Amino acid sequence: MKTQIITLESHDDLISVRDRMSWAKTPRILLVWPKYEDVKLRQVDLKVLQRHAASLGAQLGLVTRQRRVRADAEALGIPVFESTGQAQRVAWPKARRRKLPRRAPDKSLRGKRDQLPAWEEAWRARPAVRVPAFIVGVLSVLTLVALFIPRARVTLSPITETQSVVLPVTANPAVDQVFITGSIPAREKRIIVEGEQSVNVTGEGVVAQSKAQGTAEFRNLTQNAVTIPAGTIVLANEIRFVTTEEGAVEAGVGETLALPIEAIEGGVAGNLDAETINAIEGRLGLSLSVTNPEPTEGGRERSSVQASDADRTRVKNLLMKQLESDARKMLLNELGADDVLFEDTFDVSQVLSETYDPPAGAAGAKLTLSMQVEYSVLYANASDLTELAALALNASLPSGFRTASEAVSVEPVTDPVKLSDGSLRWTVRAEREVIEQVNAMQVAQLIQGLGPSEAQSQLEKNLPLVSAPKISMFPPWWPWVPIVPFRIEVVTQ
Repeated sequence: MKTQIITLESHDDLISVRDRMSWAKTPRILLVWPKYEDVKLRQVDLKVLQRHAASLGAQLGLVTRQRRVRADAEALGIPVFESTGQAQRVAWPKARRRKLPRRAPDKSLRGKRDQLPAWEEAWRARPAVRVPAFIVGVLSVLTLVALFIPRARVTLSPITETQSVVLPVTANPAVDQVFITGSIPAREKRIIVEGEQSVNVTGEGVVAQSKAQGTAEFRNLTQNAVTIPAGTIVLANEIRFVTTEEGAVEAGVGETLALPIEAIEGGVAGNLDAETINAIEGRLGLSLSVTNPEPTEGGRERSSVQASDADRTRVKNLLMKQLESDARKMLLNELGADDVLFEDTFDVSQVLSETYDPPAGAAGAKLTLSMQVEYSVLYANASDLTELAALALNASLPSGFRTASEAVSVEPVTDPVKLSDGSLRWTVRAEREVIEQVNAMQVAQLIQGLGPSEAQSQLEKNLPLVSAPKISMFPPWWPWVPIVPFRIEVVTQ
């Protein structure tokens, strides 16, 4: 039969051995005593372990040579062995079960109970005792009612004062939280506006009507044939011409080829004298030389009204003023009423688009400019200023006062000044209402058990109040303030 062997140690006691036995899942549990150590288990402990083993559906056995333990085990009917091997080879004696004698129930108990004489306290039969007892009971109930049913509500108006503090404020873009030293974040706001402005043109200019044309003569500088594609550009200083046809110069130094050319830009600037063109743009200039044997001609132009640089500057200045005004209005609408706007930081962040109509060089009696501009500005958030003001006011709160409400007013004393590091500094005044504290326990001690008028007189005499206190009783007809303090409610306003 399977046996769970548990080797005991000197520090084991009843609880630890019992816990180790609880893990056993075998029909036999064998406790092994150490040879040279003493385990402090008494006979009563062995009895508890025997019952615990029985509750687990197992039989308890011992392996020990200590006389005391063996005697205790034999007295309890616990089998004892010389070794673990013997315990596993030998059959264990069955556990003895103590049978309790059964007794038949006594059927005459009900009759015996009926034969007992009825007994009643002596005071119940005496009216002189019963009436005072009843009166005492009624008075006890009335006393409890008087103590715990009535309640009073005392409304006080303590003295209020205005707490004021002037503190320097520094708004810095590099700061991300409020510090009691006066530093708050300088927040940035960006606004994109767009608009259009037109002015009458006052400048004069010329408009090209046609392009100059002519012939370019190319000369071969190599022994190989050279192909000249259409669109090859030849130059006379800054004036550029382009070939309108393709051609090839025959092989041999000094071979020539004439091709028609046309000025890239129109106007009289393309009308050149003979032998004026002298360069080829690109790598063909290494293999060929060029010139114009005859003058180029045919370029014409006429006078027209055109926008000058002064016209463009004027229309841009007008539009920028309009856009700046629109941006300021949008900023004021988006910012809170108590936010502080730093006017010195208002500036153009970037020009997103700028289009002139007509473009430069084109004729037109009216010049129109369309722009899209982004503006940026720094400001101080009203919540940051309120938080800073609350920190400063809490640090300087007078003794014996508390805040009347969470409302804090912040008013600027000086205008913000921009510093060299980009931060802004100014001074503000923070104010709030504070109220003198009233000790509710002291109020209750002053008026408990008094009539409403007398209680009101006591409060006026001992407390600094703005107006007379109000005492409301429940029920309204109750003539005294409750004696129990927790039935007196003190409210300040």
